[in-house]
Amino acid sequence: MQYVGIQTQQSRNNLRSGILLILFPCLVAVLTYLFCYLLITFTVEDDYGQYNTLAMTNQMFINLIPYIIGGVLVWFIIAYFTNSSIIKAATGARPLERKENKRIYNLVENLCMSQGMKMPKINIIDDDSLNAYASGINEQTYTVTLSKGIIEKLNDEELEGVIAHELSHIRNRDVRLLIVSIVFVGIFSMLAQIAIRSIYYSSRARSSNSKGNGVIVLILIALIVAAIGYFFASLMRFAISRKREYMADAGAAEMTKNPLALASALRKISADPDIEAVKREDVAQLFIEHPGKQAKSSFSGLSGLFATHPPIKKRIEVLEQF
Repeated sequence: MQYVGIQTQQSRNNLRSGILLILFPCLVAVLTYLFCYLLITFTVEDDYGQYNTLAMTNQMFINLIPYIIGGVLVWFIIAYFTNSSIIKAATGARPLERKENKRIYNLVENLCMSQGMKMPKINIIDDDSLNAYASGINEQTYTVTLSKGIIEKLNDEELEGVIAHELSHIRNRDVRLLIVSIVFVGIFSMLAQIAIRSIYYSSRARSSNSKGNGVIVLILIALIVAAIGYFFASLMRFAISRKREYMADAGAAEMTKNPLALASALRKISADPDIEAVKREDVAQLFIEHPGKQAKSSFSGLSGLFATHPPIKKRIEVLEQF
């Protein structure tokens, strides 16, 4: 394997994540325009001899923009104010008090002081499996959550590597990036609703021009467009998630100056990452290793495109080259 330095690794992954993030609004715009074009094509009949399909499509697209922007803002506001409570409830996490485990507080405090970071909250999941995640979108909500199993089964150097990985997510604002990607994936559900409503009102307004199965055809078109959007948005979201895991691994190696300790921790985590309480895929994406069946898959072929995490074997190989 060709050696790639930590700084190079970070800059490459930042660039790739930025490109993928820019593609989200582009995808929304392209598919919205495609829907407008198909809607005009299939619902407007040429009663007067001439009409410009593209001009009508452009006008409809412009008219829809305020609704699209408004919908996106609503999604972001909801995600901003509810993400921490949703994540906490979905993982079964609870606050870890200093008197319960001074060792964890000492490790977190030492790492934060070395990086000039504010101390995050510390939560624990009462599960014997090995896993951890970072959450929060500002200094008031930043949290590092560790499972009971990972605290008990890793030595200090390995646990320091895991905590440094999660602090790197916080420093890189990865949770904020993740929320943005999840919101854009969710937008296509909203677009499907707008599409169906638009078809309904359009078909009523032009009932005299309607053909037998016209409405059904249009609904299918709308759903297909929304499905295409969901598919590609999900692929981009998964790609961003994988890049940020490599970023956090590199950040932990830089923070602790001990990449082999994190590599050793990942080996132990890979043997038992399952967190019983975690059922939601968007929450599972936060963990250092996917806490479900995905962690056990080989990621061969196309299946790797739908993975939220890169193969742990490859992550270990990258850490061992530093």
